[in-house]
Amino acid sequence: MASQNSPAAALARPSSNVRWIICALLFLATTINYVDRQIIGILKPTLETELGWSEIDYGNIVFWFQAAYAIGLLACGPVIDRIGTRLGYAAAIGLWSFAAMLHAFVRTPFGFSGARFLLGLGESANFPAAIKTVTEWFPRRERALAAGILNAGANVGAIATPIVVPLLTIRFGWEAAFIVTGLLGFVWLLAWLAFYRPPAEHPRVSASERALIEADAATQPQKSVPWRRLFMQRPTWAFATAKFLTDPVWYLFLFWLPDFLSKQYHLDLKSFGPPLIAVYLLADAGSIGGGWLSSALIKRGSTVNVARKTALLVCALCVVPILFASGASHLWTAVAILGLAAAAHQGWSSNLYAVVSDTVPHGSVASVMGIGGAAGAIGGMIMAQYVGRTLESLGSYWPVFVWASSAYLIALAIMHVLLPRIGETETR
Repeated sequence: MASQNSPAAALARPSSNVRWIICALLFLATTINYVDRQIIGILKPTLETELGWSEIDYGNIVFWFQAAYAIGLLACGPVIDRIGTRLGYAAAIGLWSFAAMLHAFVRTPFGFSGARFLLGLGESANFPAAIKTVTEWFPRRERALAAGILNAGANVGAIATPIVVPLLTIRFGWEAAFIVTGLLGFVWLLAWLAFYRPPAEHPRVSASERALIEADAATQPQKSVPWRRLFMQRPTWAFATAKFLTDPVWYLFLFWLPDFLSKQYHLDLKSFGPPLIAVYLLADAGSIGGGWLSSALIKRGSTVNVARKTALLVCALCVVPILFASGASHLWTAVAILGLAAAAHQGWSSNLYAVVSDTVPHGSVASVMGIGGAAGAIGGMIMAQYVGRTLESLGSYWPVFVWASSAYLIALAIMHVLLPRIGETETR
């Protein structure tokens, strides 16, 4: 049995836990990111009535957000890899918080498209910066859990938005909702700049915690791969393909779920809060639970390959019942189906992000995250146009849910072909 002062004990019980404070900051940033992102979906029925938007107008507004998101993801990854997460994250949240507040001062679909474009550029850096931070601050055995926790911020943001935004809108008008939520980002920015430093430079990191953080350094090269060469690597294509196929399902939740509840069950700004909160509470559980599952399997002796793919398969199977959501006769039956799918997507994402940290050198993590995120945003652009036109012509979400039910299983099959063994850095 190892003594309390042995190296093994130090790695198991570090005397500081700064990495989890960093994880909490990443969680809060992602929460704010999703509040700013989802507010347009919550206000869709209100803005359509007050400003006279059509379904195609709204689809175009979402399209321009995702176009900017794709462009920003391709650009921000190499920048963050070069300048680091401290400055990269600060610049990103400053831009997207400014853009969020700008929505309060526009009135036309063109104006909203411009504000959403700026928002997409800023928000695109969130996950590349966050996952690079996790890769730098956590050993492999903790990364999926850390990614799950920060990813849970998306669900907390999605829970908070239908509570806070209707209250602000009813009391002060929809403009106030954009201004107040935008200000939150600047509060986080001050905290980030005051506290964040890289692990090797952070004054509060103990020697034992630094040893834990660096436990996998020998098995994962730190040197970055030239950006163009990343497009010739299997891990890049595996991640990008999975994001292209599955991210549009999450965008469907963010931008159209309130509208689905409004059309299908006649809910409004005052009444769709509880169903949305229920969906995203389940998504929160899925985000942390999915990350916990693969981390627990690794701790119990499974290979990284088996642990990650088992968790991804479980999540993919749990999305399949979304096929029946549009035909559910009762509101809460639909909420249960949609909540299960949302939980599965977030668990899927937690493990997908961990796969990047398993297979890509530290110096290229943000770049690969950016490439994959851009692929997901392009998929979301296609989804925005498809849903808008489907609703305009058919008035039904059923064709969209049919597609969503199979996307994850197809993505996992492609990932398995491209990455038959996950566990070693495969980018060369």
